[in-house]
Amino acid sequence: MTKLEGMTNDRMSKASRAKSRTFGFRHSFVIRPSPFVIAKLSVVVPLAAALLVSSCRKPPTAALDPNGPVIVVPPPKGAYTGAYMDFGDEEDDVSLETIEDFEEMVGKHQAIIASSSYWGEQSFPTANLNVIWRHGSLPLVFWSPWDRPYEQSKGPDKFSLKNILAGQWDAYIDKWGDAARAFGHPMIVAFGVEMNGDWFPWSGTYYGADGWNEDKENWQGPETFRDAFRYVVTRVRARGARNVQWMFHANNYSYPMDTWNFAPAYYPGSDYVDWLGLSVYGQQFKDEPNPDIPSLVDWPYRELAGLDPEKPIMIAEWATGDFPFSTDAKGMLKPQWLKQALDLFPTRYPRIKAAVYWHERWQNEDQSYSNLRVNSSVEALKAYREGVGSPNWIGDLILRPKDPADQ
Repeated sequence: MTKLEGMTNDRMSKASRAKSRTFGFRHSFVIRPSPFVIAKLSVVVPLAAALLVSSCRKPPTAALDPNGPVIVVPPPKGAYTGAYMDFGDEEDDVSLETIEDFEEMVGKHQAIIASSSYWGEQSFPTANLNVIWRHGSLPLVFWSPWDRPYEQSKGPDKFSLKNILAGQWDAYIDKWGDAARAFGHPMIVAFGVEMNGDWFPWSGTYYGADGWNEDKENWQGPETFRDAFRYVVTRVRARGARNVQWMFHANNYSYPMDTWNFAPAYYPGSDYVDWLGLSVYGQQFKDEPNPDIPSLVDWPYRELAGLDPEKPIMIAEWATGDFPFSTDAKGMLKPQWLKQALDLFPTRYPRIKAAVYWHERWQNEDQSYSNLRVNSSVEALKAYREGVGSPNWIGDLILRPKDPADQ
């Protein structure tokens, strides 16, 4: 989800496409080579028992059932690779075929697969999540309080933060939480992404902006978002959906670029957040520059890392378009940009533990195309394949059994 000012009728105006949801599970954890890595567990064996079995063959280690009570562990070294794969206008047309085609193209299994759940659909994406989890990937859901026709820069609709806080959508939130609990497997949910921009209806711009809240000692716009984030998380947790991990997902730079609108003002607190997320986009339109990765990430990374000293950071969306440059133009061509991103994310920024590429293409008002897909050119795809082929990029989830502390 990006700032797409140049789109015809915003993101939702892309040429309509036939939607064919595929929910037949051709792979399972039994017949498919396991995409999971089981976290090593230390077991203390009494000396007597050890002596008793010392002359016997070592018994096989019992496999951890991914469908049992497990949690996903951030990799101690490197980062998970993931993607959003152009799942249609509502970003929720998930199919196994699309996933497999993307993975074959890039040459790597995706540890994380992202899709959306817009409040205007009034549903829970059970089928989508089952496709993703049974494929051996962790679902990332962008849960957006947004109503049809999903137009950006239009201000709040019936799912406004004030209506949420007034309890008008409690029944929907509770039903969504019940369905998340019933799904039962690990999932990450990002509520109200890129709130420090001015393009989505949950932006602080629409809720008092820089007006000062004396009681909360915070600016009114960000404080309203913080209250709504806490409210939603609390209600979902109250339904027993402890399999959900929550992500605070900001844009790398704030728009407007004012102190009141910086990401820390929106942060709901570490008790409500499991992952810290960041959107990082290069060039999306032909008249924009394509800055290098350090200029896009260095300062936002420090800002986000300062919110909590330990929580893992995810580049929850990242991509750039494929546009020709004249020889005197500033910026990077897409293949070099992709290579730099894939080299630096897991090395220059040690707390980045996952990155989700936004694989999408759309048509703009001037009939030009913004092609962010990894295969926008032969050179771009080659750079991406080589980058994710590094051992720093992990395609298999690391699981460990859930213990009482995780409940």
